[in-house]
This record gives sequence, C-alpha cells and structure tokens, in this order.
Amino acid sequence: MILGFLGLGRMGGPMAENLLRHTGQLLVHDVSEEAVAALVEKGAEAAGSAAALGERCDVVFTSLPTPPIVREAVLGADGITANKAPRIICDLSTSGPQLAAELAEALEGRTACLDAPVSGGIAGARAGTISIMVGGPEAAFEEVRPLLEAMGKPTHMGETPGAGQTMKLVNNLLGAVAIGVTAEGMAFGIKQGLDPARMIEVLNQSTGINSATRDKWPKSVLPRTFDFGFAAALSLKDTKLLLDEADAAEVPLPLGRIVADYLERTLEREGPQADFTAIAKVVEEAAGLDPER
Repeated sequence: MILGFLGLGRMGGPMAENLLRHTGQLLVHDVSEEAVAALVEKGAEAAGSAAALGERCDVVFTSLPTPPIVREAVLGADGITANKAPRIICDLSTSGPQLAAELAEALEGRTACLDAPVSGGIAGARAGTISIMVGGPEAAFEEVRPLLEAMGKPTHMGETPGAGQTMKLVNNLLGAVAIGVTAEGMAFGIKQGLDPARMIEVLNQSTGINSATRDKWPKSVLPRTFDFGFAAALSLKDTKLLLDEADAAEVPLPLGRIVADYLERTLEREGPQADFTAIAKVVEEAAGLDPER
C-alpha cells in the first residue's frame, strides 16, 4: 500500500511524521517547501504535487485549514483526483459535514471518502494521542484503522458522510464554550478580589473543572502568554461551520453564537494571529479589568 499525505502544517506535520515512523514510507506534499524538506529529511519522499499523490498512492491523508482549500485539493484541476484517484481519501481536516457529503458524492464509485477530523492539539499530534473521529464506509475505515492508530485514537462514528465532522463540531463547541464561561467566571472572581491561581486550583478539584481550567488557564492564561496553540481564527471557522449546520438542522445554539461573538472580538482586539485563549482578555476588559496586567 502506497501512502500519501497532503498538508504538513502545525497539525499535519506531526501526524505525517508519526505515520512515516509507523510505515517507513510516505509520499508528502505541501505548499511550503520547508515543510516538505523537513519530512524528506526524516525519510519521506516529496511527491511534487497533489495530483501526483493521487496518481501514485492507494491512500491519501489530507490535513488542511479550510473547507475551500480541502475542496480544491481534492477536486480541483491540480488536485488529488485530477488524473488518477486513490482508492481512499481520508480528510483529517475540520472541514464540515456538508463538504464531506459533497466529496463522497463527487467521488462515488472511484474513491472511498473518510472524514476524520482530529482533536488534541499540537502536543497530541506530536505524541500520537489525538482523538480521531471518523465518518464514512466501515470497510475503508477498517483498512486504514492501523494507520490512524499510528497517529492517534480513531473512533468510527458511522457510515454517513460527515459523521466524523459532526462529532468534531460538537466537541469544538464544548471546548470553546468552556473557554468563554471560564473567562467569565474568572473575571468575576478576580474583580471580587480572588487570586486567579487559587481559583483554578479550587475549580480543578471541584465540579467546575473543564478543559479550560485543566489545561488552558494553567498553561496559557495564568502566565499571560496566550499561546496554547490553536488560532482564534480557526476556532471561529469551526464555530461558524457548526452554526451553519445547526441552522440547517433547525437546532438553536445560543451559547455557540456567544462564543462566535467572543472569538470575533478577540480577533478584532488581538489581530489575526491571536490564540483562542485570548478570549480571556476580551472578557476581562469588558469587566473593567486590565487585560495587559
């Protein structure tokens, strides 16, 4: 089985490296020559283009930033399926259920499409501990399961195209809401004179514990570095994907809209490179605290 990997960014690079370590061979491509060179140095082979991956590989994994980029990379004139399509395409991006269904329909009879977004951050991608939520044909999932296990912990969510994407959007909603509500609670406590480090200590041994109190505040907010490793712009993209899907399904998500507003304000305040933990600054400022303290 010849394997390919398209997209060697902050998440894709470590995942591809783990896959290469597991298999000993991997064709790779990215718009960044430096990213390709880094994998080639570790033993991968540069494919030269997305189309070359499709021509030469049985299975191609993709890890790309936005749905339009995923669509173009798979279906475009120079994309993976431009000439000869691989047997399986496994999209590790968070690109939404609608695109997963579109790709599956467009490639029906040619290529089995798996949507397999991941959660766990850059550290999890490096350690091979990310959660991988997979939708698509079960036979294709079973074929690539050992490869996915080299990168993380895969769970098959169902054969419906987009099942993995739906699960990822639910997960991201809960994670983003946890940041927002933690920022609100912390701002209130700080304004009332409580020590933020002691507050986090108490929350993490109480019922208020969540992913934000456990990881994001100790690592990025309390030290005021705001560098947890996930861009506010990507978090907003994911939240908007969820809200669009929820609107289509007629499911109201008021907390999701509050989070989207926080993220938009974070980007306005901190700029396009802002980390999503900088939501705390927006909430603190609104509470009359000095976010630059």
